[in-house]
Amino acid sequence: MHSFLLKAFDYANAVILLYFIGANSVYTLLMFLSLYTVTLHSRFSGHYGHEEIADSPVAPPVALIVPAFNEEGGIVQTVMSLLELTYPEKEIIVVDDGSNDRTLRRLISAFRLTPMSFIYRPQLAAKPPMAFYHNHEYPELVVVSKENGGKPDAVNVGINLARSPYFCTVDADSLIERDALLRLVAPIFHSSDNTIVSGGIVRISNGCTIVNGRVTEVGLPATYIERCQIVEYMRTFLFGRPAWGFMRATFITSGAFCLLHRETVILAGGYSKDTVTEDIDVIATLHEYMRKKKWKYRMVFTTDPVCWTECPRSFSMLARQRRRWQMGLVQTTMKHNHMIFDPRYGMLGMLSMPFHAYIESVGCVVESLGVVLVPFSFLIGAMPFSLFLLIIFLAVGYGTLLSVASVLMQDSSLRRYPSMRHIATLVGYAVLENFGYRQMVSFFRAQGVLRYMRGKQRWEVVAKKGSGVATAGAAS
Repeated sequence: MHSFLLKAFDYANAVILLYFIGANSVYTLLMFLSLYTVTLHSRFSGHYGHEEIADSPVAPPVALIVPAFNEEGGIVQTVMSLLELTYPEKEIIVVDDGSNDRTLRRLISAFRLTPMSFIYRPQLAAKPPMAFYHNHEYPELVVVSKENGGKPDAVNVGINLARSPYFCTVDADSLIERDALLRLVAPIFHSSDNTIVSGGIVRISNGCTIVNGRVTEVGLPATYIERCQIVEYMRTFLFGRPAWGFMRATFITSGAFCLLHRETVILAGGYSKDTVTEDIDVIATLHEYMRKKKWKYRMVFTTDPVCWTECPRSFSMLARQRRRWQMGLVQTTMKHNHMIFDPRYGMLGMLSMPFHAYIESVGCVVESLGVVLVPFSFLIGAMPFSLFLLIIFLAVGYGTLLSVASVLMQDSSLRRYPSMRHIATLVGYAVLENFGYRQMVSFFRAQGVLRYMRGKQRWEVVAKKGSGVATAGAAS
């Protein structure tokens, strides 16, 4: 029996070791490619000013679609930030998805909206609108009221209503920097390629001063959990997505701030309710549709369009968010698993899909088990000290290196934090988050995987506080 247990621990430890070697090898590749890509983009931005797009008569019109369900705390701030965007032609479509709080009433009051008739021609299946609201003082803004049907349904209503060739999804608790849409459109404007997706950076607004839909002063929140999320977002957006975009293997873009080609999304069937992370699913669906049609296309990720969003302030809300994200990732990789290791999909099928299916989707389960098994194996003598140190370095030391590098890379490329004190604090948390926070997040994510396996696919609502000062006068 003792011999059997030792062999079982040997096999388990071998799996954990191979997982961390494989994961860190891909992370290293992504790190170097991301550094190269960010450097190229910085040179590109230096040669082409975004004012050229703002003044151009051929800049493509963009519809900003904001699905909202019970977002009374931040929806007015979000709409204000969109009204202030420096873009030549835009339409703002807020879809109230049957909110049972004061979301709709706050919009009507803040922007003095009145009911209106509107031509609505559905090209995507969705629950029909019940009412439209408008104010001629804000000609770009339309608010739609509909029965609750979920976020994908609300986005489809916005797509049906939009007239622009491109649309940008914006979360109802997000704030967009004034020139961010120009920067998001720049890769489309300056390229002859058929660009169907352009993604941008998402930053944490907790701790910032927000007035009338704008971040007027960048700061840091006070709590450990919020500061760790800032570092985590930096690592996610700067050490993964630029590299996948460079390899034409984009699999994830944030639905909080993402530009898509409207006609292509309609042809591909729009947003689906099959998963709880519709923003990931639509990217995979677009890849599949375009490859099947054998049409040339590209999806880009740009590191300077910035969207600010509120992150969870408590461990319970963080757990809900990460369980849902992980469940949606597993759902999406399983839905599109025929693309895995399929050479017809290029680097997407041969590297990106396998990485997201085997490392990102289920790796959290291995990491969570490793937190218990590795120390226990060492204590009972089933693991030599040298192997114990190697796994600890791969699991903690290398992760710390990546986190610190992401903070320094953010400072050199985006420069959003005003003082060296902020950067030094974030570097400190880039170290601290590897001792407790990352293990806790892995545990939450593993719960999402287990819930998927048990057939639970319920959307968990993340309550958010909202922040900043909003006034109706500032909107005008």
